[in-house]
Amino acid sequence: MTRPATPSAAVPGKAGPTPPAPLLGALLVVALEALALVVAAVVLVAETVRGLALDVGSAVALAVFFVGFATLLGGAGRALWRGSRWGRGPVITWQLLQVATALALAGSLPAWLPVVLVAGAVVVVVGVLWPSSRVHASRTNAPDAVA
Repeated sequence: MTRPATPSAAVPGKAGPTPPAPLLGALLVVALEALALVVAAVVLVAETVRGLALDVGSAVALAVFFVGFATLLGGAGRALWRGSRWGRGPVITWQLLQVATALALAGSLPAWLPVVLVAGAVVVVVGVLWPSSRVHASRTNAPDAVA
């Protein structure tokens, strides 16, 4: 039995077509969120080094969590860019956590911040689940940890 020809987007390591516009918009927001997590981690470490952190252990643990989640978001975004669907789960999960946190802390945050966080989450979820984005990111292969 012969195997059907696979498009270049489905072959690991080969450049495929450019992601559709809704997915590109979502990936831009995800990249900004990952960058914000790294900046928050750097601020926490700087405060710890300067002696301003109230609880050093919590500040360091939170900084490690932020860097870890930023790395996960970056990898998931890269997977979606390359056409692998496994990236949807971490990206959408982060958006749900972000919305829940923004709404829970809405009373203690500036009024514009929860609006921006919820709007960003909506843009990402819609962009990732848009039909052309789902078609683009439809490969079922396992995550590639090296390449």
